[in-house]
Order: sequence, then structure tokens, then C-alpha cells
Amino acid sequence: MLKVRIKFRKYGVLKFLGHLDVMRFFQKAMRRADIPIAFTSGFSPHMIMSFAQPLGLGITSEGEYLDIELAEPVSSVDAIYRLNQTVTEGIDVVSFRQIHEDKKSSGMTLVAAAEYLVVPKEAEETSLREYNSSESVFPSFFADKIQAFLAQPSIVVLKKTKRSEKEVDIKPMIYDFHLETAGICLKLAAGSEANLKPDLVMETFLTFIKEEGRKLHYHRRELYAKNPQNAGPAHVSLEALGWEIPSQSEF
Repeated sequence: MLKVRIKFRKYGVLKFLGHLDVMRFFQKAMRRADIPIAFTSGFSPHMIMSFAQPLGLGITSEGEYLDIELAEPVSSVDAIYRLNQTVTEGIDVVSFRQIHEDKKSSGMTLVAAAEYLVVPKEAEETSLREYNSSESVFPSFFADKIQAFLAQPSIVVLKKTKRSEKEVDIKPMIYDFHLETAGICLKLAAGSEANLKPDLVMETFLTFIKEEGRKLHYHRRELYAKNPQNAGPAHVSLEALGWEIPSQSEF
């Protein structure tokens, strides 16, 4: 069996589609597109699929990942075309790439960081297209405020979970935080080892600069794994860890 990683975009009204509904959405899409997905064995077989890092409600994204297993090969070009013919507006399949078969290569296991674009709620559409204006969607003084925020020796917040709440220093989990014309770029720790949500960072930052109350939209740009190579950047995209599946005529 081949293991495959599917990258897709989620936008528009489908940003309110929950994780279980997204899973059902792709189960139907696999059948309609005639993708030869593998099933588990036993009395109640189901499609073998797993999502790297489920997206929160209301967040749009251009970097979502779904890992599946194939019962037989299908080329990347054909699979992308067939899937995009079946999906509705709000989800686009971007890539369909083979990955290594060991369990450690699953997206769910590999995720180490996530990158977001944060924009004012009223400028949400700029998160889905290239922003060409020379004027930033946030005040220019935000750049200096971000530097001052990051210059603190620690950034301690009260982090709540389902069972408890505790004080946590989130500064080591902020890998990048800078102002762009299109919005604020955040690259944060994600995954099982450490996980930091962008809304917690922005709430803490806005309190720091006494700008509470701003309504924001979050758009996930990419999910990353730790770079398996000793040289180069600390993280690489999950997409970069796969390779294109050629058509049978190309073998």
C-alpha cells in the first residue's frame, strides 16, 4: 500500500465546518472521485485517513493536511483533478504526494509548528489573496510594539485546558512574530510536544499594548515538521516531505 499526503485549502463558509464534518466530507469525496483508498480490516471497515492538526472553527487555511493509504496507485495529477471535480466551493485540493510508509512519517506525529496570518476581522478577505497595497492593515506602530513584546524576558499567561489551568511561559513557543502589509505573521509551536494557539498570543499582545477589543481573523498558512536534515531551516512544510506520484505511462 502507498501512503499519501493530501494538502488542501479551507475557506469561505466552510471555515465553520467542524473536524468530524470535514472527515465525512472527504470520505464522500474519495468515493465520488473513485480514489482507491484502503480500508481497515474487521467487522466494521473504514477508510484509513488521519488529519495532521484539525483546524478550529472560523479559521481559514491554505495549509491543511490529510494522510491516507491507497490500495493501488493513482497519479498525483489525476487524483487532484478528480477530487477537485467532486468538492464544493470552500475546499480545494492543492497537492497529492506519496510519503514514507513508517508510522513516524504521519502528519499527526510530525507536526511541530504552524504559521498564521492575522488580520482585522473587516479585512478577512485579504488573508485569501495577495495583499498588494503598500499600506499595512494594522497601524505601523505595531512593528515597534511587537519588538517590545518579544523583548520581555518571559511572556507568562494563564493557559486553560479541559481539566485545569496553569501559568505558562509562551515566549519559547513563539518562533516568529512580525508585521507585514497583509497582516501579522505568527509562527508558533504546534503538535503533541507543545501547542500554542494564535488567539492566545494575540490576546496577550493586545493586552500588553492596551489595544484590547480588536476583532481579528486567523488564517493558517502552513503546517511544519522539524527539518530531518542537519543543515538548513529548523522546519520544513509537511508537503515538502512527500513526492509526486507519476502516471503509469511515466514509469
